[in-house]
Amino acid sequence: MDERMVALARACLDGAVGGTMTFPAVVGQLMQAGFDGYLVDFRRAATTYYLPDGDSADLPMHASAVPVALLFDAARVREAIREAQQQLAGYSYVGFCDKVAAAGCAGYLVSISGRRVLYFGRSGETHTEHFPN
Repeated sequence: MDERMVALARACLDGAVGGTMTFPAVVGQLMQAGFDGYLVDFRRAATTYYLPDGDSADLPMHASAVPVALLFDAARVREAIREAQQQLAGYSYVGFCDKVAAAGCAGYLVSISGRRVLYFGRSGETHTEHFPN
């Protein structure tokens, strides 16, 4: 992946962590640039960005202050997603990551082309969230 694309991915990740970019803004930037999706791995503290041709870039991200719980609680993951969608007072991406990790979410896959996010636990449990229209 060329440096320009890696820099854009880094800017999106930094914008989410820093609170200057919302999820829709991140997805919009990545989609416009031609990205296919990305994978957030809380156990590795890394995000991998993918292009349609299979090229990818791994970027380190903040390590969650909360370890990934052993059991996946889809209801708590959905609750954290709703808070993010509503941008409730005090919302932050870092706080979101901590909440879903505490709910047993080991990571999530954003499919830009599929317009969905797949949240997954250590044992393969999943919750799929479709992009709002």
